[in-house]
Amino acid sequence: MIPIEVVLTALALGLAGAGHCIGMCGGIASAIGIGSGQRRSLVFSYHLGRVTSYALIGALFGAATSMMETPIWRMSLRYFAALMLIAMGLYIAHWWRGLTWLERLGAKLWRPIQELSKPLLPATKVPQALLLGGAWGFLPCGLIYSALAWSSAEANALQSGLLMLVFGLGTLPAMLTASFGAQWIGAFLGRLIVRQIIGLTLIGWGILNLLMLLRHANHA
Repeated sequence: MIPIEVVLTALALGLAGAGHCIGMCGGIASAIGIGSGQRRSLVFSYHLGRVTSYALIGALFGAATSMMETPIWRMSLRYFAALMLIAMGLYIAHWWRGLTWLERLGAKLWRPIQELSKPLLPATKVPQALLLGGAWGFLPCGLIYSALAWSSAEANALQSGLLMLVFGLGTLPAMLTASFGAQWIGAFLGRLIVRQIIGLTLIGWGILNLLMLLRHANHA
């Protein structure tokens, strides 16, 4: 069972990444279905594919990290998750951009997927939009990859997949409003003060987790 505060953290990560998400893939989301009577269904299909790909990749990574069942490995993953929360808080608040190396790493994976997705444009049918959204889930984005690394520390396919699903759902308010031509939610969530408040919350939660782990280690 995942603690509710961990689920809320995943949701906050998605919400906090609103401005970044719109910058990375808001254009394609806005363009889907232009001139088509199916615009609404195409947009929802695109985002369904995108969020589903997050959940599937999360489940895959969670399954991979679950293959080692040793106390040291489990404890190492918990420390890693706490440090990732601090790193993501700094990244979201624009105080440290060190996680951008994940984007450079992911760019190598993205190139072949981008080539495969080109025939899907322009997406004029629901299956095309669904597949395009699934492909866009692999976009080289430091926030997505950081959330993936953090969620994989659960070392459980179902739980890691669920956290990435919640993360994806957190991106929907800003992305859907961008898709339908309204930018106010994305603009609000993208404000520096809002990002810094969320970033400080994540940093504080990460530090608290570290202190709890250290306290547990000292009493072990």
